[in-house]
Amino acid sequence: MALWGGRFSQAADQRFKQFNDSLRFDYRLAEQDIIGSVAWSKALVTVGVLSAEEQQQLEKALDQLLIEVRAEPGAIVASDAEDIHSWVEQKLIGKVGDLGKKLHTGRSRNDQVATDLKLWCKMEVEQLLHAVKELQQALVLTAEQNQDAVMPGYTHLQRAQPVTFAHWCLAYTEMLARDESRLQDALKRMDTSPLGCGALAGTAYPIDRDQLAGWLGFSSATRNSLDSVSDRDHVLELLSDASISMVHLSRFAEDLIFFNSGESGFVELSDRVTSGSSLMPQKKNPDALELIRGKCGRVQGALSGMLMTLKGLPLAYNKDMQEDKEGIFDALDTWLDCLHMAVLVLDGIQVKRPRCQEAAQQGYANATELADYLVAKGIPFREAHHIVGSAVLEAIKQGKALEELSLAQLQQFNAAIDQDVYPALSLKSCLEKRCAKGGVNPEQVASAINAAKVRLDI
Repeated sequence: MALWGGRFSQAADQRFKQFNDSLRFDYRLAEQDIIGSVAWSKALVTVGVLSAEEQQQLEKALDQLLIEVRAEPGAIVASDAEDIHSWVEQKLIGKVGDLGKKLHTGRSRNDQVATDLKLWCKMEVEQLLHAVKELQQALVLTAEQNQDAVMPGYTHLQRAQPVTFAHWCLAYTEMLARDESRLQDALKRMDTSPLGCGALAGTAYPIDRDQLAGWLGFSSATRNSLDSVSDRDHVLELLSDASISMVHLSRFAEDLIFFNSGESGFVELSDRVTSGSSLMPQKKNPDALELIRGKCGRVQGALSGMLMTLKGLPLAYNKDMQEDKEGIFDALDTWLDCLHMAVLVLDGIQVKRPRCQEAAQQGYANATELADYLVAKGIPFREAHHIVGSAVLEAIKQGKALEELSLAQLQQFNAAIDQDVYPALSLKSCLEKRCAKGGVNPEQVASAINAAKVRLDI
């Protein structure tokens, strides 16, 4: 039975019921709805609606229902209830009779669902924070194991300057650290309870909403009832956080797909995260990474959809807002799955050091070092830049690396070049000179790894 039938003389069309009902997806809020109902029953005692004995009876029944839900959450969807709130109330009435009908006194499904969803989001954030930290830890450990793996760094997908695989890992650690920070900030802002705001104007009972918020684990109650029942900023913020982090994961995936390709050959992925071809026996496809990259779109789509749903909605609650749940459920599930899969990808990855170093020595990645060498000889950088560009052009014509040109050939471009140029052009020198904080200098990378290990409790 619906919770609102008294006003109507005709039953809802079955097609409308299927279109309108939300139990098929909001069943995921069952635990939160029960927890919120327990807290509300306590609040009703404080204003004389329930006796202490009635409250205890209701709480006992709700606790039993929570055990049943946790044992078999999927069973809820077999019901014909309109939504999770109707389902919980019907089950409660089935356990305690007419006493169950008292529980909704002073409460609306509007503040009820807003509370349920915030509670669910808070729970999910804790899981996501753990998963984001786990991936950072995996990246730092991978970096620690590959500090000596020199490889080309890229700009415009062209070889630019040598870096290390460790430095590459730490770049994604920094991105995920920002993702972690955003989640922590979002958690602070959603830590207010809407329960007790009623349908839109507040509850008619003098309930201490801050006390009620504390019972639910919130730091405080919300300040305005109109805003509280129509606010979905926490949904938008989490979808935004998920979208940004999925961009990071997509870039991580794309890099490794490229590094794993036959054209690069910098890494080999574990058999546990790759698949084969139904036609070509030799294939080993990076499907886990391609799926991470592909799933970025659906998460960003959820954010766009929710932004458009909320745009222009008048205060307060509107049925449009029922569209908040499927998007946030799917987006956060997807994000969590991708974080876990990225950890699995790193577990067992093999960095092919000889091939990485060979590639780092190609593409004139040490050209900037020659320019800096000339600057040290007193030549202005802009002039040195032009000189080195000419030297690179000549090396390309001869099919040689810069360090393979003879001293006489190099001196054709500038007489200041001397024998000491060759150590300056080595990969070792290229790395060691980047000694400012955040650079690829081995000592800086080692320091960054140690700092990350402390921060991440490794």
